[in-house]
Amino acid sequence: MGDKPIWEQIGSSFVQHYYQLFDADRTQLGAIYIDASCLTWEGQQFQGKAAIVEKLSSLPFQKIQHSITAQDHQPTPDSCILSMVVGQLKADDDQVLGFHQTFLLKSFQGAWVCTNEVFRLALHNV
Repeated sequence: MGDKPIWEQIGSSFVQHYYQLFDADRTQLGAIYIDASCLTWEGQQFQGKAAIVEKLSSLPFQKIQHSITAQDHQPTPDSCILSMVVGQLKADDDQVLGFHQTFLLKSFQGAWVCTNEVFRLALHNV
């Protein structure tokens, strides 16, 4: 990891941390958001840490496992990091589904937080 740019290291570390928390106990994800954070989940929009955590906590499954296929990270001109993730997830006993997720990360009070997030299942012809 030492030879990757710092923004790529931060993005990769964030992605790993996010999915570990999400898969283990998504109610703990509040620490990565701020009150100004925005989430678009399958076209539904949520703003603020409380609304985002409420949405993620209320998703209709008991257990979930994410498998990351690819992730890409870019620095932005205003010192943020744009991260895009493609992967598969398995919720409860449902079939494995593909997904796409994008995060905008910002350094805030000494920690990297997610200010913007977009999630979509990779469903075709639905």
